[in-house]
Amino acid sequence: MARVTLTGATGLVGGNLADALVQAGHSVRCTRRATSKIDHLAHLPLEWFEADLGDPAALTRAFDGADAVFHCAAAVGVSKRVTPALEAGNVRGTAHVIEALRQADAGRLVHCSSTVAVGLSVDGETPCTEDAPFNFADFGLADGYVQTKRAAEDAVRAAAATGLDAVIVNPGFMFGPYDVRPSSGKMILDVARRRVPGMSTGRNSFVDVRDVVRGMIAAWHEGRVGERYLLTGENRTYVEMFTAIARLAGVKPPRFVAPRWAAKLAGYAGDLSGRLSGRSPLVSSNAIAWGYCTRFIFDASKARAELGYAPGSPDEGVVAALDWFRANGRL
Repeated sequence: MARVTLTGATGLVGGNLADALVQAGHSVRCTRRATSKIDHLAHLPLEWFEADLGDPAALTRAFDGADAVFHCAAAVGVSKRVTPALEAGNVRGTAHVIEALRQADAGRLVHCSSTVAVGLSVDGETPCTEDAPFNFADFGLADGYVQTKRAAEDAVRAAAATGLDAVIVNPGFMFGPYDVRPSSGKMILDVARRRVPGMSTGRNSFVDVRDVVRGMIAAWHEGRVGERYLLTGENRTYVEMFTAIARLAGVKPPRFVAPRWAAKLAGYAGDLSGRLSGRSPLVSSNAIAWGYCTRFIFDASKARAELGYAPGSPDEGVVAALDWFRANGRL
């Protein structure tokens, strides 16, 4: 049995990782902010430790004695620019994790990055590997989240080059239980509630979050220092994914595929609404650009070969998410 510390345990990845580590017999400590909601994890024997990403001293205490630290906490946003929240949560927060690990008596860092820190398919047909060029700016998609997740990953890689035992994982678009916010599960809820009037024509790499956390645990044990591993699943169009979710939820799929020109108009209207109201719009031009991007496709062969990563169908994650939402009164 190992002692493991997690950041971001209240999120989709962290919650499923905490569950998997407990089931494997490990002792699991989770950091949290004072305002974090943890009721959905109350059935797990977790030790909670109050430590904000902005407090390196508290993180050092939380990491001390851990055989591994999984850094899953992150700030998510749809802004085209790097906002103070994204900078603090992703860049400075990761820097504080690295600083704390250098001070603590702790083992390997497994840093949960993202496919947005990797790249976009140059020809739109060949999936990206871990060696893909970071080229989001070439396609107008270097938004605030992309930039800060890449900067955080660069910091981990630099720390590994100077002696920190760290490995990086880059999950795809995940579905599964414990999605309390919800994050990606909002797509499932919207389809199940028949609130999606039209679909977009972009692509993504969809994966069951439980496969991802198994890959993260394998990276802890088998990953090479300083390396990154894509933990992705099936490259599907959003039309294919929306249709599959509707079938699994027992509802009719969205009625039509929205023309890109119409979606762009809705995005611009959302931008204007956001500027006038000061609130994040439901639809933005940035979200539309992602929804119609066909270059966001990936190849997880490296993780399969080096970690034994073997993801199943993302549909299994959708079913697990639906079951969890129903059990928790969300559907």
